[in-house]
Amino acid sequence: MEMLGLYPIWFEPTLGSGWIIGIIATIHVLFSHTSVGAALVFAYLAVVAYRKNRPELLEYIRRYGLFLLVFSYVLGSITGPGIWFSTTVGSPRGISALIHSFVWKWATEWVFFVIEVIGVYMIVYLVNKVDQKTHLRISIIFALASYTTMLIIIGILSFMLVPGKEAWYVEGGYLNGFYGANTFAQLAMRTAFMFTMTAVVGGIVASSIKDMAFRKEMVRRLALLGLVSTAAGVGLFKWYLSTIPATAELVMENRLPEYFTPALIAVMGGIFAYFLATLLAPKFLKPAIAGVMTVVILVFGLWPEEVARESIRKPYVAGGYIYSNQVVARDVPGLGIKSEVPNIEEHGFLNSLIFLPENLRTVTAENKTEVGKALALNTCSNCHSLTETGIRPITNYFGENVSESEIAQYLRAALSSGTTLYMPEIPLKQDEATALAAFIRQLKDQSNAVAAKESTPVTVAQSSN
Repeated sequence: MEMLGLYPIWFEPTLGSGWIIGIIATIHVLFSHTSVGAALVFAYLAVVAYRKNRPELLEYIRRYGLFLLVFSYVLGSITGPGIWFSTTVGSPRGISALIHSFVWKWATEWVFFVIEVIGVYMIVYLVNKVDQKTHLRISIIFALASYTTMLIIIGILSFMLVPGKEAWYVEGGYLNGFYGANTFAQLAMRTAFMFTMTAVVGGIVASSIKDMAFRKEMVRRLALLGLVSTAAGVGLFKWYLSTIPATAELVMENRLPEYFTPALIAVMGGIFAYFLATLLAPKFLKPAIAGVMTVVILVFGLWPEEVARESIRKPYVAGGYIYSNQVVARDVPGLGIKSEVPNIEEHGFLNSLIFLPENLRTVTAENKTEVGKALALNTCSNCHSLTETGIRPITNYFGENVSESEIAQYLRAALSSGTTLYMPEIPLKQDEATALAAFIRQLKDQSNAVAAKESTPVTVAQSSN
């Protein structure tokens, strides 16, 4: 019997590993997209500055670049490793799949990232210290290096949803996995919204310019950039949707909350209104207003987008062949990978897990809930919190009065077939389903007890005691 190569579980009881990864990733997207968009804007402004002899534009590049050194490159240098650390411990096989498929792409991305980091220092500190042609070349190299990092990362992000070509499963090859319709649609959409973020964050710097005439000019330039990029992003979002797999479409239609689409429209409308207002009345833009708008985009724009992007991949975490609970779900002949589901179906989860105490491999009346907790950690906790807080608490998916046997019946019937939308195929043995059901029922009872205690009124006598 082959053992499952699953690693020990990282269990975070308050938020859940999924939300921690999501929070870090969302903040990093703001930092990274803003820096790439700003690099392209700097290159454009540098061309205008040198062709039309506009030294004030170079001063704006210098000030915005200094701001980015802290905003994107220092803070981004914290969230970047944070993503690596959290995803490696939260989804080790998912990260392993990406590294084994794109290790040289990632190495290439890091080379261009080093050029980008050196470039931002040079573009800031060499203004008026080198000749115009040299500074302009630095600006263009900085922009190209920065956008190349984005191109590479988007290809890997796209693979997480679906390999570029179906042939990748049979033939392998990173080009088959990297390039596909979704890659280019996602790149185009993110490029548009990247300029939106650049325009909002750039407003923090532009609104603090002392020269009122130049401040109005820069605020209006950024407003126009924001209006065009936001409108383009909405249109390109439809292109992106046309390239997602059918399963992702079903998840979007059936699993995303009803308020998602109206909320998204409201956020886009709010961003559009913000840029329109700053275009018409640029003198009223203050750094604090632009700062608040940056937070609004982070909380109400990027966070829902990142949650939706993660959700439509379900039940997979990478390449459409590794479940979120780290089990290999299908054969990939191109990489010599075999599905682990038949092995689990034949021998059971408990006998297949490597990192499991020996006393939990056999279900007894005494250890039933403890075994159920071990199964919940290994099969459920990547997507469902095992407490009342965090991502998709598992107790929310079962009714108040549902019995242990009814939960076990659901686990055996609905999940074993692999036909339940959004959920992985989990072929639990009868005793495993019973143990997991006992643990879930125990969580429900504990939750109900806490709720009953909190709702019980406190009398004066009890309070004085």
